[in-house]
Amino acid sequence: MKLPVSELHSVNSPPQRTTGTKKVLMLASMPVLLAAIPLYLFVTGPRLDVPSSRELEISTGISNRTEQVDKRCDVFRGKWVHYPDGVYYTVATCPSIIDQRNCLKLGRPDTEFLKWRWKPDECELPRFDAGQFLEMARGKSLAFVGDSVGRNQMQSLLCLLANVEFPEKISYNYSLGTVIFERWYFSDHKFTLATFWAPFLVKSRDADPDGHSFNSIMSLYLDEPEPSWVSEIANFDFVVISAGQWFFRPLMFCEKGEVVGCSSCKLNNITDLTKFHGYRMAFRTAFRELLSQKAYNGMTFLRTFSPAHFENGTWNTGGSCTRTRPFTSGEAKIEGEDLEFYLTQVEEFRAAQREGIKRGLTFRLLDTTEAMIQRPDGHPGHFGRMLLRNVTMADCVHWCLPGPIDLWNEFLFHIMRSES
Repeated sequence: MKLPVSELHSVNSPPQRTTGTKKVLMLASMPVLLAAIPLYLFVTGPRLDVPSSRELEISTGISNRTEQVDKRCDVFRGKWVHYPDGVYYTVATCPSIIDQRNCLKLGRPDTEFLKWRWKPDECELPRFDAGQFLEMARGKSLAFVGDSVGRNQMQSLLCLLANVEFPEKISYNYSLGTVIFERWYFSDHKFTLATFWAPFLVKSRDADPDGHSFNSIMSLYLDEPEPSWVSEIANFDFVVISAGQWFFRPLMFCEKGEVVGCSSCKLNNITDLTKFHGYRMAFRTAFRELLSQKAYNGMTFLRTFSPAHFENGTWNTGGSCTRTRPFTSGEAKIEGEDLEFYLTQVEEFRAAQREGIKRGLTFRLLDTTEAMIQRPDGHPGHFGRMLLRNVTMADCVHWCLPGPIDLWNEFLFHIMRSES
């Protein structure tokens, strides 16, 4: 298998003065030393990943590395192992869990989905430490930019941190809607946690003359980032960018104010472009915005594509997710459209990461996709209510709280600790 890895080594040794017999002996032993040095460096020296975009080959699952935070171990490659004591919090310790994600409160009869822990192939992933996280984040701020799955991760982090300090909700201090834009303040640690609703990352509006519905056409302005987060983002020290499932709907693509194509619109006289084109351009525009803001000096994370697990149909054709145990690593692999989404966003991330180095900005990957493709049991299914509606539907996109989504914040904690 081709590995997109290059080994870069260097040795600087001060010159030595030798005379007589010592010089002869040193010259005689030089071939041995020259042969030994590369071997020594291979064993002990640093390894720097320098992958090009399409060298990210994925055949069974996500087998090649796309990020290595801990130089000794790739924490994103592994499997789920049984772990009966894996729950970090409950409804009692985190009363802010919303009904959409509160699977046990709304009647889910099984708890087996809570009894698993992610085990990297080559090391142990540290448990989430709320006290240490808050100390690292003291006096700082963290924002999640994206859709409701991104907000799902924020709610997980909120519950994880509530074991040490439960924050005050301060969303009402801001002019944006407080249902999908949330802010929380941990006064003891002077830490702010926020979400910015931007399901496409770029500016969007309804384009269907019949009005908005679950499957109506929306216009995306691919060269204009969503204003709601652009005006605020320079105030944050950590930013988690994500997007995904909204790109499956019909989309009209605009650039420089003009329509350039459409995905799944079935309209005459409009160029047919794929959803992946829109996905690529949305991430490119979002990353370019972060790179161009002179006042922004935060650490940027890309949280990779979160797969849905509908079976026997899609979300609107009777599909459901009723499994109660994870897949084994050999049972599930990312493929098809999910794979294309994953590769597309990672390519754009790598390009932004290279540009970030020039500007002194840090870009890090939260590569959650391989772990989550194995968790068909972690969704609310029918045990959750729709936001602002007292109805249920099969939700195989979002994740139960508590549940496997807590792993995303274990990854986040691990990277922040490695960087601090």
